[in-house]
Amino acid sequence: MGKLNLDPKVISRCRHDANIIAKQVQAHIDLHTTVSVERSLLRMLGVVGVNELMVPLVNVVVDHVFSKANLSKGICHYLSYACHEHMATPNEIAHRVQSGAINLKVYEELPKSPYLGDLMPYFEKTLARIDEMKSIRREWLDRTPKKSTPNKYVIVATGNIYEDIKQAISAVKKGADIIAVIRSTGQSLLDYIPNGATTEGFGGTFATQENFRLMRQALDEASEAEGRYIKLVNYASGLCMPEIATLGAVERLDMMLNDSLYGIIFRDINMKRTFVDQYFSRVLSAYAEIIINTGEDNYLTTSDAIEHAHTVLASQFINEQFAKLAKMPESLMGLGHAYEIDPSFENSFLYELAQAEMTREIFPNSPLKYMPPTKHMTGDIFKGTIQNALFNIASVTSHQSIQLLGMMTEAIHTPFVSDRAIALDNANYIEKAFQNFGDEITYKTDGIIMKRAHQVLSHAQSLLDEIKKDGMFKTLEKGTFAGISRHENGGKGLKGVLIKDDCYMNPVLDLMLERLEVKKNASQI
Repeated sequence: MGKLNLDPKVISRCRHDANIIAKQVQAHIDLHTTVSVERSLLRMLGVVGVNELMVPLVNVVVDHVFSKANLSKGICHYLSYACHEHMATPNEIAHRVQSGAINLKVYEELPKSPYLGDLMPYFEKTLARIDEMKSIRREWLDRTPKKSTPNKYVIVATGNIYEDIKQAISAVKKGADIIAVIRSTGQSLLDYIPNGATTEGFGGTFATQENFRLMRQALDEASEAEGRYIKLVNYASGLCMPEIATLGAVERLDMMLNDSLYGIIFRDINMKRTFVDQYFSRVLSAYAEIIINTGEDNYLTTSDAIEHAHTVLASQFINEQFAKLAKMPESLMGLGHAYEIDPSFENSFLYELAQAEMTREIFPNSPLKYMPPTKHMTGDIFKGTIQNALFNIASVTSHQSIQLLGMMTEAIHTPFVSDRAIALDNANYIEKAFQNFGDEITYKTDGIIMKRAHQVLSHAQSLLDEIKKDGMFKTLEKGTFAGISRHENGGKGLKGVLIKDDCYMNPVLDLMLERLEVKKNASQI
């Protein structure tokens, strides 16, 4: 059972309870759709462009139906009738709705559409594009070296996509394996996606399809030059979670931060809205073979890392089950955790290592995302460098998968190129010096590390049992995670949640689920 001698029965009980919790939420998800899911369907039908006010046409069409008709029937109900009657493409219909030439309300009282087949070629075209992106990624991964040590993940956040590209290339040349483009402050709260290449973000760069394309192109060129595949990350969280996941899939992003709990807790997005959005996003990510990153690391920025470590583990168990309900294999579940214990705490490194080793042993097949110290970074760059070095040692020793590099200037400013270079030098040195260290050591049966891991697992099991009884909505209201309370009818985006009508249709979701099930069964033969 690994070096920590964790009780497999307790782990199994945690997964059992987490599965019940996730299925309770899934019962809500299955009954609802959202405006952002419906906009995603329009994007997958090939609707593109903006109006004269720079409002995306997908918003124009969905808002049109939402305000004038009954969106509970689903956007496919209206588009299938309109495409058939007018012998037009979905994109042409969208332009006619924008101009006022078509009013989709005329289809509101009609029965379940018999013309769904008219939409399927457009959905199939998008899925074919995603299939092409998967093939390109697999080809890259097959012909470039595999790493036995964590993938080094660094951020760029200039606000200007062209400057981001310059910083990303400099990081790649210093050894970065993953580039994450931080979004502009507040984009998660926008209920639309900006259009085109952007140069004026705040604390980050807007997530747009064109920005995705530009960075992917640049990283492909860098991958050829370096002889290794560089992965690209962005954020599919917030009010446009499903749409950003859609754009990421067609532009070959490799990882996307995708966690409804993060959006609920830290961005005050309505839980009913974001659970539904997350499900569609994860099915799509599973289909596109995009690794998701969950946000448990953020819990310890507001909660004490010693007292509340078990909440991180409990959330990881729940996120794992949410992902499985979306037909996602474990190889795509980038569960999050972090190195956030107060460095003044005695034996803090042993406690950090216990948490990292425990997470690795419980989720052996998941590409774990390990976050560096942030909460207790003070602006002392010399101490910060040491804190990051200890984090790097814990990461390599416990065989983490995705290692987000800490910056010595955390808590001072957005990192300079030189800060990132120093962080990569630090990580590269420790990667070589500690490469097989974790394989050489064992832990004392009655030692601090093993006792701590057992304690956290036991507390997580008790918490999951409590959440199972209360339900997820009540748990979030109690402020169980990160000490932040949210109400099921509060937060942003609730207005965009709709109960599905009896004739509701989401054919591309059904198609992706069907193909994922076939793939899963084939892999088990």
